[in-house]
Amino acid sequence: MEIKRFYLACLAHASYLVHDGEEAAVIDPQRDVDLYIEEAQELGVRIRWVIETHLHADFVSGHFELASRTGATICLGAGSGALFDHRALNDGDTLPLGNAMLRILSTPGHTEESVCIVAYDAAATAPRAVFTGDTLFIGDVGRPDLSPTKTPQELAALLFDSLHKKLLTLPDETQVYPAHGAGSLCGRQMSSDDSSTIGKERRLNYALQPRDRDQFVSLLTAEMPPRPGYFQLEVARNRAGALPIEKLEPLRGLTPDQLRDLQAKGATILDTRPTLKFAAAHIPGSINIGLSGQFASWAARILGIESGVVLVAEDDAAVEESRVRLARVGLENVVGYLANGILGWDSEGMPTQSFDQISVQDLAEALSSDSNDWTVLDVRETSERSLAGSIPGSVSIPLPDLTARIGEICPESNVAVHCKGGYRSAIAASLLQAAGVSRVSNIVGGYDAWILTFPSTAGPTEQVGVQHV
Repeated sequence: MEIKRFYLACLAHASYLVHDGEEAAVIDPQRDVDLYIEEAQELGVRIRWVIETHLHADFVSGHFELASRTGATICLGAGSGALFDHRALNDGDTLPLGNAMLRILSTPGHTEESVCIVAYDAAATAPRAVFTGDTLFIGDVGRPDLSPTKTPQELAALLFDSLHKKLLTLPDETQVYPAHGAGSLCGRQMSSDDSSTIGKERRLNYALQPRDRDQFVSLLTAEMPPRPGYFQLEVARNRAGALPIEKLEPLRGLTPDQLRDLQAKGATILDTRPTLKFAAAHIPGSINIGLSGQFASWAARILGIESGVVLVAEDDAAVEESRVRLARVGLENVVGYLANGILGWDSEGMPTQSFDQISVQDLAEALSSDSNDWTVLDVRETSERSLAGSIPGSVSIPLPDLTARIGEICPESNVAVHCKGGYRSAIAASLLQAAGVSRVSNIVGGYDAWILTFPSTAGPTEQVGVQHV
């Protein structure tokens, strides 16, 4: 049996093609599925099974298209409520794969229908690997708040039993392959490692240390980050089965006048260019989420997946990449793109805005002056701020909360925004400017640059909001 891992960094999502003999299974596929079909063709194997460890909430799965194109059977945990033909998996079920075997463990907790897949080589009595979906990550476990009917505490209790009565009974040497890595919204302390073992997780995973169910529930549900608003919509889309990306309406190039008309009607102008280019010149009211980072995830969190979007990108290739990456999270209502990009906009004499990029040295000088009227806005998560420290006097509004709390920022003040390295703060700067905060600066290099330059100045973290409006 061989295992091929595919990793989509933009969503911190791992999927797998497992094959033995002439048969293969694809586990937790991403939306665009050509890569699995091409890999199977190259290996000379037939995709027999498409297995979902659960109905995913943070991305659109390609299970429906992949099964349609290959004749494979879609498999989901019993009780999923899937609206398409599929095989419902129960605890102890087995799926033959060439001469190998896949055994199903029912592991509710992250979701009620979650399963894990234990893989056995031909004639082996001990498992080779376990595909844990969002039940067990490397260094973490899945968040327990994705059920519409159960409380996080109830799901966490189920998760404790799934971990300790199912997964941790596997041999220590069993390889662990989860569905997500560091940066995913489905956990808090995930590692960037490709794989682990049951024994290593038993020893080192913080969430596996409590041996008491009540302690585990308290640990897992304390200070749990809010569930992104689009998650339940994503689950519904995966329950129904998504259309292939190729069947989405083709994008049309827009003139500047057409773009302004759509913007006036409520469309969001999403500029996916790098921060420096956006800061230098952009369409008034546009939002910058650069393709270089976790673009799709942030677009879904900030804009929602039902928003109407017009793209501004560096070139035609970036337009297409933006479209595909948005579709992976279900943001499909992309109504067009600015033909000829920002240069075309500028050549038509259309207005632009800009914001400054301020170095930490210049910021420190401004903060120390007698005429200091700066607000330093930290858009990192509160947990990051607590662990790493903060710029003295800064205020905290995490980026996911900024749109709802933007009224806390005085529109006439000088606002310098930072995150850890600069990606999230550029998003925040564009949101502030679009909301009418006119004097916005993005701190180059973020808190990493500040603490490197002024290592002794990390301030206390008590201040968590802006006191003036």
